[in-house]
Amino acid sequence: MAVNTASQSLSHTTAVRVYIEDTDAGGIVYYVNYLKFMERARTELMRALGYSKAAIFADDFMFVVHSLQVNYRAPARLDDELLVSAKVLKVGKAAVVFEQSVCLADQVLCEGEVKLALVRRSDQKPVAMPDTLRAQLKNS
Repeated sequence: MAVNTASQSLSHTTAVRVYIEDTDAGGIVYYVNYLKFMERARTELMRALGYSKAAIFADDFMFVVHSLQVNYRAPARLDDELLVSAKVLKVGKAAVVFEQSVCLADQVLCEGEVKLALVRRSDQKPVAMPDTLRAQLKNS
């Protein structure tokens, strides 16, 4: 995990290997799997902050995808080692927006913006983020 000092945004990069189950009949990564790779990077960023899935669930919270915008630029192929990044763009009262990318070396293959909402697990209603989590995501 790193902090981008230019914008003071929290970011994390995770390495992901492309396996055969990630590819389509043409031997390239199936488009929806890029979203799975992005999920892994966001999950690892949260884990590095001390908010594993189990920790968030224990507090009766969970993050759900509210919306996303994705641009596909080039394909990844079987056995490629990708770098997947998650960078916090904006933190609201009950939501956080991430800028994400999937890269092969210096080439951006896929990029997107993902907005997550925090909800109570028990009823899936939006809930305000705990102050400590909000502060960590804002990197204050």
